[in-house]
Amino acid sequence: MMAGDIFVRDVRLPNAERVDIGIKGGKFAEIGPGLAPPPAAQVIDGAGRLALPALVESHAHFDKTLWGQPWRPNSAGPTLRDYIDNERRILRGLNVPIAARAGKLIENCIAKGSLHFRCHIDVDPEFGLAHVEAMLTLREVYREIITMDFVVFPQTGLLISPGTAAIMEEALKLGVESVGGLDPAGIDNDPIRHLETIFGLAERYGRGVDIHLHDKGELGLWTIERIADFTQATGLQNKVVISHAYCLGQASEARLSKIAERLAETGISIMTTAPADTAAPPVASLRAAGVNVCMGSDGIRDAWSPLGTGDMLERALFLCLRFDWAKDDELAAAFDCVTQAGARALGLADYGLAVGRLANLVLLPAENIGMAIAERNRDRLVIARGKVVAEGGVFGG
Repeated sequence: MMAGDIFVRDVRLPNAERVDIGIKGGKFAEIGPGLAPPPAAQVIDGAGRLALPALVESHAHFDKTLWGQPWRPNSAGPTLRDYIDNERRILRGLNVPIAARAGKLIENCIAKGSLHFRCHIDVDPEFGLAHVEAMLTLREVYREIITMDFVVFPQTGLLISPGTAAIMEEALKLGVESVGGLDPAGIDNDPIRHLETIFGLAERYGRGVDIHLHDKGELGLWTIERIADFTQATGLQNKVVISHAYCLGQASEARLSKIAERLAETGISIMTTAPADTAAPPVASLRAAGVNVCMGSDGIRDAWSPLGTGDMLERALFLCLRFDWAKDDELAAAFDCVTQAGARALGLADYGLAVGRLANLVLLPAENIGMAIAERNRDRLVIARGKVVAEGGVFGG
């Protein structure tokens, strides 16, 4: 029997319909009630478990994780610059390769049901392309199971760290998919030149853009408007993500309405972690205005924080807690942020639980999406491209 010929009997779709699912050649071949398994298919008894599309991790920093390492308390000072400098000191002292740390974390995320990732990778004059090269190699290890979309990221600054732009360009030549940015005003102190640089690279190499924006208040809102300007000018509609965007949670209703309209027009996605300690983009208002809002874990067990599990159902729970969402439609919206919205932000064309698409599937014991988020049961069976890759919370691919 060829890998990918699987018949999953009796599962519950998010709309409560009980169906069988046939998988052939790594794709969904049929979905419906009362189907008969092909003679050669591997039969899996779904036992009424909830069938979900693969979870999407829209913002992670795998190259900097300390996953699997001894506990390291947060030792950074209070400012963003302090955190960056502290991280550099810790990374210099590590003797465990990226492949070992990031590989274990990736397998943990797969076992939790995430099969699509956007990973920001640090470059600077000190580390050069070392992190990029390590992550490109690691991507090949898991290429038959997951998709990993890479962003070249100037963590120590772009303009204030001479030589970084040239290294970023080399990373794009190696195959990195998107150009990253970091606080064009707050870190680089020259927002227009910063945006000219990263959008120029994206336009030249036909890539997307994903900008970390921590700047708050009016400065952050002004920067978002400029990002929209550059998106339109370069023709990069639907290929730009603004990550964090705390300032949107500080905008007046009238100002937010105008900015949301521009974000929707330009197809700029907003990524949030649903932070508990600062302003957060008002997800409900943005979604109502047609803005695509996705979610990510950001750092997972790294120098920035010793916390994080890599579970996107848990991240959806954080969103519900942040905004006091408890209705079924609100829980469904949170789930959308870690699935369909993430797929849109990453430009995944073959995503979703539908015939003809890649057979990426998560089964877990739950009546519906709300229960899946509330309980976050670890007993998950994960199918990637028609092959069982994890079961009972354990990676086995």
